[in-house]
Amino acid sequence: MKAVFKILVFPVVLAIDLFTWICCGLLSCTAFVFSLASSFVSILAVAVMITYSVQNGVILLAIAFLISPMGLPMLATWILGRLQNFALMIKRI
Repeated sequence: MKAVFKILVFPVVLAIDLFTWICCGLLSCTAFVFSLASSFVSILAVAVMITYSVQNGVILLAIAFLISPMGLPMLATWILGRLQNFALMIKRI
C-alpha cells in the first residue's frame, strides 16, 4: 500500500521539487538587482525627505524596504522553504 502511494505521489513531488528549484534560481539571480534598486530608492527617499516632503520620503523608504533582500524576496524564500518542507513530508510517508 505504501509503495502504491509513493508511485501515485511521485509526479506531485517531482513538480514541487522542480518548481522550488526554478524559483530558488530566480531568487538568487534577482537578489543583486533588488539590492541595487533598494539602494537607489533609499537614496532617493532621503533626498525627498530633505527637499520635498517627509511623508513621501517615508513612503519611498517603505518601498525600498519591500524590494530590499529583507522584504518581499525574504517572504518568497520563506514560502519556498515551507513548500520544500511539504515535499519532504510527502516523501517521508
